[in-house]
Parts: sequence; structure tokens; C-alpha cells
Amino acid sequence: MSLSSLKDRLAGAKSYAVSFGEVVKINATIITAHGLNVSISDMVKIVSNETNKDIVGMVTEIDGKTFFITPFSFVEGFASGDKVFLDSTGLNIPVGDSLLGRVVDPFMRPIDGKGAINDSKLSPIIKAPIAAMKRGMIDEVFSVGVKSIDGLLTCGKGQKLGIFAGSGVGKSTLMGMIVRGANTPIKVVALIGERGREVPEFIEKNLGGDLTNTVIIVATSDDSPLMRKYGAFAAMSVAEFFKDKGLDVLFIMDSVTRFAMAQREIGLALGEPPTSKGYPPSSLTLLPQLMERAGKEEGKGSITAFFTVLIEGDDMSDPIADQSRSILDGHIVLSREMTDFGIYPPVHILNSVSRVMNDIISEDHFKAVMKFRRLYTLLKENETLIRIGAYTKGSDEELDEAIDKKTKMEEFISQGATYQEDFDTSTSALIDLMQVNS
Repeated sequence: MSLSSLKDRLAGAKSYAVSFGEVVKINATIITAHGLNVSISDMVKIVSNETNKDIVGMVTEIDGKTFFITPFSFVEGFASGDKVFLDSTGLNIPVGDSLLGRVVDPFMRPIDGKGAINDSKLSPIIKAPIAAMKRGMIDEVFSVGVKSIDGLLTCGKGQKLGIFAGSGVGKSTLMGMIVRGANTPIKVVALIGERGREVPEFIEKNLGGDLTNTVIIVATSDDSPLMRKYGAFAAMSVAEFFKDKGLDVLFIMDSVTRFAMAQREIGLALGEPPTSKGYPPSSLTLLPQLMERAGKEEGKGSITAFFTVLIEGDDMSDPIADQSRSILDGHIVLSREMTDFGIYPPVHILNSVSRVMNDIISEDHFKAVMKFRRLYTLLKENETLIRIGAYTKGSDEELDEAIDKKTKMEEFISQGATYQEDFDTSTSALIDLMQVNS
């Protein structure tokens, strides 16, 4: 063998620390090993004695000298006696500007076929949220180009909002509208636990194939629970990289429910007791660890976050939906009933709220929003009477106004999937419609 070919083989070989442990038991979700000094959340590599194939895992439980590893990928082909090495890289990912315009997995490995990504800066996946006293005040509007949100549920720069929807109601379409219409230099999209078919569909149909200033992090439903769990944290680390450069970032994640389900699989495999709807306590405590990392930080940029939450059977009392609402700064509820009436995006204005809206909009805008909600409520309360002709015009002046403006109100909250409207145009149209000019 020539010297040059030997050098090539050595350069391509995997290098590990000298000390290693050994697998003593293995099943589909947990690998049991001993022989190494490890701590919780240490990253390890398991190397097959037969094929030299390796997989990465995380130490999730320790019992004396025995430790338990949750793998990031599938364990087929591995057996008792395989070697376990500490991974010196740890739970870090490479981040940088070259991620823009790319589709990657949670380890920032490209899956779009556009070649390697060369980023040398390593960033930890798990970080502490922004300290409470270092958070900046949310005092600027964050426009998303969707009339019903900009006009009636105004979002602030650094706010955390939830999009709550049942299956097939249109949350992916709304996500695409927000990504395309958001007035921000950086966009980070995390597709966690969704069907693989939806990834190219989301890029081509909802984003029009345009990934300018956008990073998409993907962990599909066929990936391991650990991959799905840390895919969300990895995406947030990418957003934090750009935030720390002083940029304003849009972060969108679909979906929190799949993220929580991944932790449910991990927790139950480790023996955690199932509580509400089978979710162990760790599923609920994990949500604020992720969501609280979004926000506005003094002296740096901001992360404005939209988290989609799948509500099974349109049940808003689902434990994940309930916990998410308590953490987030507002919620946008999508209504199946509105899709039946052909109103898209089907944002249920009366069930939705933005908790910072009152602090960032003008007085005229606030009056217009309150009047719109009041008239819309009157229409809903008297809908049956109006439809059967039991209401006599002139009985209620305010309801008369609501009936007269019903068509224009529905036109205001309706919007084509490819259409964007800037914030000033949306608010001016709302103020004119409600006739509340000072």
C-alpha cells in the first residue's frame, strides 16, 4: 500500500477517545451500557463490532455504573458487546450564514442535494432562555402580511404566538403566508414530526420554492423520537445565532404537538408515569424550555415565534394546547366552521387573542378592533334569528350596522394564499370600515 493511500485512509477514519464502554442490552428505543464515566445529556457514539457502522445517542438515565442511551437513529444491526465512545463534540451544531437558503436535518447536515455546508462556529443545542431582566419591551409591530392577523391580532416584535388548529384546517397554508409576508431579514422554519411528503410540498406550494433568507430544519415522523425532540431545539439555536448578530428573526415551528409526542415516547420508554392523555410530566416541562428562548433581548435582535399546535378533534382542552396557551403571548385559533363557509385563512377572531396588541397599536386602530369584535359577536349571537327572518331591522341599531357591514367584514378577514398586504394598508382599511377616525 502506498504512503499516500494510507494517509487518505487514516484521514477518513473515525477517531475516538481511547476509553470506551460496552453495550450490555439493546431494544428498539433504549441501549443499556456500562464501562464509561458519563453524565446526563452526554453524547456518545455506538460502534458496531461487525460492520464498524456507528450511531449517535444521548445518555438519558444513569443507574450506578450502568447508563441508558436514547439513540438518534434506528438500532438495527447493533448488538450486545458493541463499543460505546464519548463524543467530544457534545450536543453542538455548526451554525452560520451559509445555512440561509438550505434545507437541513437537526445536525445541520444538508438534505436538499445542494452540496456541503461549511460552518465552523459550533453552537449548543440546549441553552438557557433569555433572562427575565434582559428581555426588551415589546413595543414594535411585527407585520406578517395577513390582514386578519395584522389588523385584528397585531403581533409585536419578539412575541410568541400559537396557531391552534385541527387536522386539515389550513395551518400549513397560513404558515406559508406568514413566512412569505413577514417583514423580517431572517426566517427559520422547523418542520418537526410531520410527514415527509409535506416537506417538498411546503417549500414548493406554500413558499413558492423561494428560500431567500430562510433556513428549514426537518425531522420527519419516521425519524427517532430524540431526533424529533432535538430538531426543535436545534432550530431555535439557529434562530438565536442570527438574533445574537442583532437581527430580527421569524421562527415558525410545526408542530409543538409532535415535539411533545416525541418526548412522550422517550419518557415512557424510561419508565416515567403517564399522566393526562398519556403524556409524562417531562412533556409538559419541556415546552417552556423551548418557547421561552424566543423573545426580544436588550442589545441584540429578536425572535418572533409562531408555534403550531395540533388540537385533536378540535379539543382546546388538550393538555399540550392548554399548556402552550399558558406559556405563549397569544393564540390564533383556526376554525373548521369557517372553512366550511369558504373563509380563508379561517382565523376565528373571537376565540383568538394577542396579549401585546393593546401596547403597540394606535388609539384609532384599537377602537376599530374593539368595534369589529363587538359587531362580529352580535352577528354570531343573532345568526339564527337573521337567517330565518325573525329579526326586524330597526330593533337594534348596532345589530343593523353589523348586518350592513357583514359582507365587507368577511372580505376583510379573507385573503388569498399568495396575496400579502402591508400593515399600514390593513389597518387603514379596518379603521375606514369601522368608521372610527378621530
